[in-house]
Amino acid sequence: MTREHLLGIDDLTADEVTTILDTAAGLADVAARPIKKVPVLRGRTVCNLFYEDSTRTRISFELAAKRLSADVLNFSARGSSVSKGESLKDTALTLEAMGVDAIVIRHSMSGAPRQLTRWVGAKVVNAGDGAHQHPTQALLDLYTIRAHLGRIEGLRVAVCGDIEHSRVARSLVQALTLLGAEVTLVGPPTLLPLHAATWGVTVSHDLDAVLPKLDVLYLLRVQSERMHRQHFPSAREYARIWGVDRDRMARLPEGAIVLHPGPMNRGVEVSADVADAHARVITDQVRNGIAVRMAVLYLLLGGEEAA
Repeated sequence: MTREHLLGIDDLTADEVTTILDTAAGLADVAARPIKKVPVLRGRTVCNLFYEDSTRTRISFELAAKRLSADVLNFSARGSSVSKGESLKDTALTLEAMGVDAIVIRHSMSGAPRQLTRWVGAKVVNAGDGAHQHPTQALLDLYTIRAHLGRIEGLRVAVCGDIEHSRVARSLVQALTLLGAEVTLVGPPTLLPLHAATWGVTVSHDLDAVLPKLDVLYLLRVQSERMHRQHFPSAREYARIWGVDRDRMARLPEGAIVLHPGPMNRGVEVSADVADAHARVITDQVRNGIAVRMAVLYLLLGGEEAA
């Protein structure tokens, strides 16, 4: 991969996505070693610049960088100079002066990572910007699907739930269609973008009709914190029509897998018994996220040169 940054799936080619997944597969066994480190990024510094809280994504990037032997700085907007009014540009220039090699940024504003590239010479990795993109989540999801089902091309995937507010959905749909999967978006009309049909996908409001045809069911969290109005009558009504319980699971073909980016709203998009029954695959997503983020940092920072 010759990209300077990882800002979105829409910047990548199918070959580049495959390269990241293959590199992650080669790095995945580091976690099984007695000493869970390789020295390929020794002497490099990675800064996690998080303007939004996200424990699992930040820790995943931190572990990924440390397993490659990079030094890690964790910068949280809460309690920092940002709370005193410091701008993103001023923070970026400070980090640039400190000589960091890569900045992993999560920000509530769409486009913030791309803007950051105009101010710093460091590599920039988008860890989520507004409702726009979350590329490493999509990559780890593809890695998990490929690990369980052996391929992406030709698979029938439904992405169900709050697609309107989901950066995960946008990145995942782009990645799946790029590698040849057949994607259906499922959810209430109020949680589907008006232009969703232009994404190269099928749109449905009937989850029960879609389930028997699937290889992968991807459940999205209902993001109440991003909603400025009521999008469905109640959580109970959402669970009844679009939530996945044991009865709906029985309609999936044998061998189909269920994924969720977390954290789950148990009793809303997924019942507790289904969440527990499919915990292994969902746990694999978390584990695979470390390997995928190791691959991204390795490829961006020139791992072979740093060895």
